[in-house]
Amino acid sequence: MPSQRNPKNSYGRERRADAQIHIYGSHAAEAALGNMARPILRVTATANAANRIADLLARRNAEPVIVSPRDLDRMLGEGAVHQGVTVEVGPLPPLDVEDLHEASIVLVLDQITDPHNVGAILRSAAAFGAGGVVMTAHHAPPLSGALAKAASGALDTIPVVLAANLARALEELGQIGFIRVGLDSEADGFMEVQHLGEKVALVLGAEDKGLRRLTRENCDFICALETASTLRSLNVSNAAAVALHTIRQAQKSRAL
Repeated sequence: MPSQRNPKNSYGRERRADAQIHIYGSHAAEAALGNMARPILRVTATANAANRIADLLARRNAEPVIVSPRDLDRMLGEGAVHQGVTVEVGPLPPLDVEDLHEASIVLVLDQITDPHNVGAILRSAAAFGAGGVVMTAHHAPPLSGALAKAASGALDTIPVVLAANLARALEELGQIGFIRVGLDSEADGFMEVQHLGEKVALVLGAEDKGLRRLTRENCDFICALETASTLRSLNVSNAAAVALHTIRQAQKSRAL
């Protein structure tokens, strides 16, 4: 985990104050408990779930509040797939773009607001070995709840930078050696034929608006994924997974 920084970073923004965050679901809760940088405030669980995570609870010296599944339904809402456990936590130490300088792949999310999409992107980032994700500090979902559940633990394993000024964050990524690749299904060139370089920042826009003008202007090039039909547009989390696999394979080929 990158080192702790002052809560006010080089972009002049303050860390978004998700002072008390619920992380629920087995994988997400276990990852939060296993991340020693994550403050643990309270664990609420069924007896069975508490038994499953007893070792992690002991390691964090956390005494769970034992409740029924219906109590958790009432606490989190009927739609929350909590799997018998929720962990109330504090935010992780804030990070800056320069904390990602050793990564070979990072993702940049331009005002993607759906928590399930962002969570799925974080999960893919972890699966394909990305070194971090840069998100907008505003117009982005809270780093908790449904996002954490969809991320399946990746929220506590992938460094996340919250940037008040995404264009400036992209500039800084360029300064530390990243080729900034914007993904757009309407672009003329395909990612598969581009020389991506050893350090790639994959830039993804919201499904309804795509990449904003200043975001596009701070990319080194804009490209699409090559598909087998005229249907070129994918869900943003699916596009992220395919693009990450493409980048990873290209980097492995160059290393041989």
